[in-house]
Amino acid sequence: MEDTATKAQRLEDLAAYQPGAIVSRMLLKKPGGNVTLFAFSRSESLSEHTTPHDALVYVVDGETDIDIGDETHRVAAGETITLPANVPHAVRAVTDFKMLLVMLK
Repeated sequence: MEDTATKAQRLEDLAAYQPGAIVSRMLLKKPGGNVTLFAFSRSESLSEHTTPHDALVYVVDGETDIDIGDETHRVAAGETITLPANVPHAVRAVTDFKMLLVMLK
């Protein structure tokens, strides 16, 4: 993991899109949680799953549909949504999109 905290960088430049793929880059990993940047190619998805920790999603670029429990939320660049611990959630890229995931333990 490269040290990204020691210089100012544009968040959207820290992970590049790759056709037909999801790219992830861990920006910070600590005992209390981690921060990861994801770049999703259009139509890529993460299937429904749960985690034992709360997470904050910030959409950096593009649009995504995020299912939380029985509800679907369209989240676009500049918007944020919280994924509660132990609640099933899934992510689907509506367009190419990038998200910053902050997971707190």
